[in-house]
Amino acid sequence: MFRKLTCILIPVLMLLAGCMKDDELWNFERPGYEIPFSGLFVVNQGNFMYGNASLTYYDPETRKVLNEVFFNTNALPLGDVAHSMVIRDSLGYVVINNSGRIYIFNTNTFEMVGKITGLTSPRYIHFISETKAYVTDLYARSIAIVNPQSMEVTGAIPVSNHESGFSQHATEQMVQLDKYVYTNCWSFDNQILVIDSETDRVVDSIEVLKQPNSMVLDRYQTLWVLTDGGFPESPYGYELPGLMKIEAGSGEAEIVHRFSQGALPRGLKINGSGDMLYFLNGGVYRHAVMASTEPELFIESPYDDGSQGGFYALDVDPVSSEVYVADAIDFVQRGMVFRFTPDGEPADTFQTGIGPGEFCFKP
Repeated sequence: MFRKLTCILIPVLMLLAGCMKDDELWNFERPGYEIPFSGLFVVNQGNFMYGNASLTYYDPETRKVLNEVFFNTNALPLGDVAHSMVIRDSLGYVVINNSGRIYIFNTNTFEMVGKITGLTSPRYIHFISETKAYVTDLYARSIAIVNPQSMEVTGAIPVSNHESGFSQHATEQMVQLDKYVYTNCWSFDNQILVIDSETDRVVDSIEVLKQPNSMVLDRYQTLWVLTDGGFPESPYGYELPGLMKIEAGSGEAEIVHRFSQGALPRGLKINGSGDMLYFLNGGVYRHAVMASTEPELFIESPYDDGSQGGFYALDVDPVSSEVYVADAIDFVQRGMVFRFTPDGEPADTFQTGIGPGEFCFKP
């Protein structure tokens, strides 16, 4: 009888939790975290339409892991599909893609301080100044301009390409060189848009290979772009993925490396000194920005080719140059993160929430 009652109560309690007002903080006894030291946040996407995204905090010194820090501190679900996070002045900005909002919290205490709403399908946030930031979007066909201090959307930068038969441009990551902000257009696209941050206008575009999924800026102000080429049945077409670079001030992209068919390169990152690239393609690969050789396999994947699961995200500690690799496993159970030394030797392993897809280092 007890077992039957439990089976009934658990779904009901989960339903009630899911129906709570998303801006209502319940009165409860908070853990009282106080974490002024540096560490690592893992952004766990959760499952689409389940609203079970979460944040994990990891202390590299003590190797202590704190899961669900946002919910445990605020009694508030993080939302549906946490996509990315940045830290500015001790405040963390978590972009919740399918919930159309950005939660802002104190990175020392994990307490929420506010949110930015009115967004369609936000992907990344990039700060221009204390009072202006850009938010890219998958479906809006515009980049939102927000005021981080007032937590309001103040404008938009139109990016729609009406000349294409595809719904373009979906904007993703952003990097800035002087006053210009570069953003990659991934979905059914092949463009890097150039935005003047003083006038908030698209002033140029650079053609790259199909579907640029990630990019970084190196120490020599060269923009590196990783493309996945789409997929063979895509109506937009398919081509071999590639690693490309765009020299500072140039409007043309140069192909550095072309992958074989079936490759799925993703997650381009760079170390703190800005001279070594890392990305996923089954395993972890690296490539020195001044190298004339092909990218080298750095860490082998524990999965066989074509098997379910595998490395899903990576990042490099900007101070220690240690490499963190996330494994989402099957996107049902909780994921794992593997920590490696700068030489690629295993250093630690810890469990996260469902779908670890992004890292954010706390300085």
